[in-house]
Amino acid sequence: MKDKKISDLLIKPFKGRFSILFGVLSLYLLLSFLIRLILMIWSIKDVDLNLFNLLRAFFTGFIFDLAIGSLFVLPYAVYLLIFPKRWIGSLFDRSFTYCYLTLLLIIIYFSLLAEIPFWEEFGVRFNFIAVDYLIYTYEVVENINQSYPLPVIAVVLVGLIVVTLLAFKKFKIFRNAFSDQKPFTSRLSHALFVSIAAVFLGMMMKNKQADFSNNLLVNELAKNGAFSFFSAFRSNELDYETFYPKLKEKDSYSIVKRDLLQENQNFVRTSYDDVLRFTKGNQEKKPNIILIAIESFSADFLSTFGNKDKLTPNYEKLANESIFFTNLYATGTRTVRGMEALTLCVPPTPGNSIVRRPNNDHLFSISTILEAKNYKPYFIYGGDGYFDNMNNFFGGQGFDIVDRDRGNPLSDNIKTNRFSIKDKEVSFENAWGVCDEDIYKQSIKYADKSSSEGKPFFQFVMTTSNHKPYTFPKNKTDLPPGDRNAAVKYTDYALGKFISDARTKPWFKNTVFVIVADHCASSAGKWEINIAKHHIPAIIYNLSHKPQKIERLMSQIDVMPTLFGYLGWNYNTSLYGKDINQTKVGDERAFMGNYRTLGMLKGNIFTQIDDRKRVKQFNVSQDDQALTEVKSENQAFISQTISYYQTASERFKKGKMKVNRN
Repeated sequence: MKDKKISDLLIKPFKGRFSILFGVLSLYLLLSFLIRLILMIWSIKDVDLNLFNLLRAFFTGFIFDLAIGSLFVLPYAVYLLIFPKRWIGSLFDRSFTYCYLTLLLIIIYFSLLAEIPFWEEFGVRFNFIAVDYLIYTYEVVENINQSYPLPVIAVVLVGLIVVTLLAFKKFKIFRNAFSDQKPFTSRLSHALFVSIAAVFLGMMMKNKQADFSNNLLVNELAKNGAFSFFSAFRSNELDYETFYPKLKEKDSYSIVKRDLLQENQNFVRTSYDDVLRFTKGNQEKKPNIILIAIESFSADFLSTFGNKDKLTPNYEKLANESIFFTNLYATGTRTVRGMEALTLCVPPTPGNSIVRRPNNDHLFSISTILEAKNYKPYFIYGGDGYFDNMNNFFGGQGFDIVDRDRGNPLSDNIKTNRFSIKDKEVSFENAWGVCDEDIYKQSIKYADKSSSEGKPFFQFVMTTSNHKPYTFPKNKTDLPPGDRNAAVKYTDYALGKFISDARTKPWFKNTVFVIVADHCASSAGKWEINIAKHHIPAIIYNLSHKPQKIERLMSQIDVMPTLFGYLGWNYNTSLYGKDINQTKVGDERAFMGNYRTLGMLKGNIFTQIDDRKRVKQFNVSQDDQALTEVKSENQAFISQTISYYQTASERFKKGKMKVNRN
């Protein structure tokens, strides 16, 4: 008898006016559980299989699911409560219900299905990247169209909705909803349950509550994609002072300035918060410089680092003739972080990259140093530089822009020269831009132009081909387009062809090529920051210096200061990057971040801070760079990590990174 009462109590909500509402809510909770299970199985090799943590992840995830599910059906709950009893089951009632239900099912199925490719690409739930992508509809819609069979997806989506509606009909959920004419007071209890669950859980739950483990994937499994999306939308910027561990301001600057100062430098001014140093060089050279940032070019694509697929013969041939940095780490997991690191030479401050933030013009950057040496900098990009605010950022640092202008009106605000890549100059393009061969032709075109004017030139060339949908001109590699390895091979082919074409130019002998990745192809893994997934290659080619392998630990922010050192330049700098050849043994460090979590690798210790003011330290395995949390912390490394991120954030926020340009 007791079991029957419990059963009746569970079934009762599905037999009345609120049957559709509770049917949809139950369906959402079930599907969310299944998606969580699928994602766990998908990433099983990197998931911490601690039973307690997994149970906690699924329980926490259920609460997030209930919060979002309740919010989804809250408007319908209000409608069911206030809709007059005498019109229940009318044409209007049925029409409104079917329309709302169809819209809700579209949102539910699309958002849940979209989590799978997002997880495949980034190894996390929806985050600020998904929020950013809403802004750039052309690139994102085209990328989806070129990467996935949209007609099949549409058919599947429609099919799921039809099956759901038929199931609701079979179980008499519609009949119950339209035949139950309970009065307002009887409907109130169900409406209150949904309203309280939606409002209370919506206000109480925070995405941070899922971050209870050192294992990134367990934390992400505990989250809900839709909840994470809205959480990222609300907090797309993170203020360091509010959310992160701090030191006294003077102490933080003292630590940073002591670490930044190299043997060939002295501070220009005595103010405690002024990091401007004069760098003394020797026998200055002023060659042309072409900096190539290769999209998603992980170190593990190279045979040098163990790859067996022979994907990068051209890059590795160049590396053997170059200064080759083998122990270098990207600051972030997105292109804008790589751009930030290579131009501003600053650690990855929390929140969005500085490239995407407002008030980011006229900052002290490599352009400041280059212009003082009479270089004219160019930013050459195969897509529309409106994407990710690239044009405004580079234009704000004095670069001339060469890009694929798609006529976005917001791009008209750029206060610099902008040159569009013409249709006749394009042999192939996809959602992200023209193929690498075409962008390298633009590089040669503007190198010819600058050379004819008798002025040293600097180019920041950003490639796009090594990005999903991995499409490129046919018959360039032995692998068909659409595959990551094929895209890597094409990227390498295009680079080899570019260097071969450049050799025919009179300016080649006096041109240095810096070829580096913007970030790795994937950042997913066991830990919040996966060190191995930040390992990137970099070379300085055609330098008047014997080929050399630099195996010392380096950060992406050190690449350009190291180049300036090889060129023997005398210059002022406020950059946080250091010349590796002027860095004392033991002072090497690399910075890495992923929007909320920031870290510094020094020796075999990785120090990590996050927006809950937590500090953790890990020993890093030499074999596979696995992390093991330490029991006895190195306080000096903690202070140094905090100081770098605290001062870098403070300098940008308060305008101290600005430089006056005449």
